[in-house]
Amino acid sequence: MQYDDVVLGRRSIRGYLNKPVPKALIREVIELAMRAPSSMNTQPWNFYVLTGEPLDRIRAGNTERNLAGVPHSREFRIGQAFAGKHRERQIGVAKQLFAAMGIAREDKAGRQDWVLRGFRQFDAPVCIIVTYDKDLHGSDDTPFDCGAVATALVNAAWSRGLGAVINSQGIMQSPVVREHAGIADDQVIMKSIALGWPDETFPANAVVSERKSVDEATVFVGFDEEA
Repeated sequence: MQYDDVVLGRRSIRGYLNKPVPKALIREVIELAMRAPSSMNTQPWNFYVLTGEPLDRIRAGNTERNLAGVPHSREFRIGQAFAGKHRERQIGVAKQLFAAMGIAREDKAGRQDWVLRGFRQFDAPVCIIVTYDKDLHGSDDTPFDCGAVATALVNAAWSRGLGAVINSQGIMQSPVVREHAGIADDQVIMKSIALGWPDETFPANAVVSERKSVDEATVFVGFDEEA
């Protein structure tokens, strides 16, 4: 694919085929992703790639703890709930997804099932846990770098025919993730990425989230008005 085709064509994939992803292909995707920019070349990121039984145990543990009302234990700060225009955008994409899936506003069971899909990593055959070195904890550059490598990873995956969705639901119950992924004590769990072959029949996979315009997001300084 051309670069523009990857960026403009990529979508967040929330429904996957029950088809394994070759380890060699995942290695190729990660190798490409690690060419992402990094603050002063610190490269704080590490990856734990799970499939099969270990991933199933994380799915089960996340779901059980969520249904039991166990408080979230995400290791990277969540911050305050979104408000204003940011909340509006959050609600906007949720409406797009629920409409695609035929989940009505009053359908509590359907909405609960959708939430649990997130805790199950959307039933993807592969989950990549992104961590960073604990001795860098507190540095704003470090999560910025992890965001860069995660973006590079999902784009590299898309260029190889794979789908992905970056998410937090899969790592909200960090003790479960640490246990079954064998995450080292010197690592902080940052994000998770569901990965696999897209199921083109899954309605939510057709959703293209709206983006604000360049004019809304950008201030040009020092340019000629007509340039």
